Amino acid sequence: MPDRDRRNLLFAYAVSAAGSGVGSGALPIVAVLALHASAFEVSLLSGLAGLAAAAVLLPLGAGIEHRRKRPVMIVADLVRCAALASVPAAAALGLLTFPQLVTVGAICTTASIAFGAASGAHLKAMTDPAGRLATNSWFETVDWISSTAGPPAGGLLIGGLGATATMAVDAASYLGSAVGVRRIHTQEPSPPERSADSGIRQGWRYIFAHPGLRPLFLNAMLFGGPVIMTFPLLAVLILDELRLPAAAYGLSLGLPCLGGIAGSRLAPVLVRRFGQRRVLLVAGAARAPWLLLYPVAPHGLAGLAVIMIADTAVLTSAGVFNPVFATYRMEVTADAYLARVRTAWRISAKTVQPLFVLAGGGLAALISVRATLLIAGLACAASAALLRYQTTSTQAETTGTNLPGVPQAPRGRRWSHPWVRS
Repeated sequence: MPDRDRRNLLFAYAVSAAGSGVGSGALPIVAVLALHASAFEVSLLSGLAGLAAAAVLLPLGAGIEHRRKRPVMIVADLVRCAALASVPAAAALGLLTFPQLVTVGAICTTASIAFGAASGAHLKAMTDPAGRLATNSWFETVDWISSTAGPPAGGLLIGGLGATATMAVDAASYLGSAVGVRRIHTQEPSPPERSADSGIRQGWRYIFAHPGLRPLFLNAMLFGGPVIMTFPLLAVLILDELRLPAAAYGLSLGLPCLGGIAGSRLAPVLVRRFGQRRVLLVAGAARAPWLLLYPVAPHGLAGLAVIMIADTAVLTSAGVFNPVFATYRMEVTADAYLARVRTAWRISAKTVQPLFVLAGGGLAALISVRATLLIAGLACAASAALLRYQTTSTQAETTGTNLPGVPQAPRGRRWSHPWVRS
């Protein structure tokens, strides 16, 4: 990819990430401050949005594999722009309702999954293998920078202009992203042709047939569910129980992301020094136990400090883990399956995570927010069990991998997957 197109791609990603950072947590904040939603309703908002997105993409997601990826990315950006812009418009007219927030969340989640599936396949096609980790690492850095600066800015916007102000900024960012993607001129490779195994179910078949992707998939579901479950509960904990302003909530989302920036910049260095598998094992295990600090956060600013310490530790480890994992998945997935694997992965996450969120909302209503956060922390810590070291032979690595294009381990030697638990 020429440097000009690489800059356009990074610009598109940076603009979108900046808007998302400013709008991070905006929907639950709008629900709490503008519509006075309860803890269960805030959890319901996130849960229904994810489940609706999964339902839409289940029959339609496979089509992304067999289309040009750049137009899919542009359409997804424009759809998110329109959906988010409807919130401040409705609020200005006094027409904002909870069902609208659920609908906007579902549309944005659907478009985000489609964009992610298309962008991953597009990135693999447009970059050489040697540069993929560096590129993924830079994208991860952009994510964390926007997540660091965006939420505090969003909190200030909410305090100064109202609860829906950040939604307009986020909407504009997706328009900027679409412009950046449109300015890429390098010809995109032709998509794979449709075949008898073109359905989205082939994405799951590929994941579960691959001995490296399978345990990472299970770990991702068990880790991601409890983490997402805590997001709406933390909004209630900080805003209602700790009695802190929206700016403090934005600070709690943003400042710990400095750890993510540091981790993303360290990732290529650590892989060169220790190897891909060892980095995934250590970083994956290190991110698991920190949610257990949430339920013991005391009232006031001390409680905010405890939450931010936990978040910083999680995000530093995640900053290392995410680009290394993204590169690994990109490398071991055949081109003809990559969009479906990413779509299947995201559909699974957007099904599992809302179930955790809904369960969290129900538990918070039955017991308490802090007790529910404790359960989430225990579940998240348990995800590290899927990262236990085990040596696998070449034969074990390839057993059951009968899909075309699945990478095979080199023959004649033994190698280890430190994150695999067969």
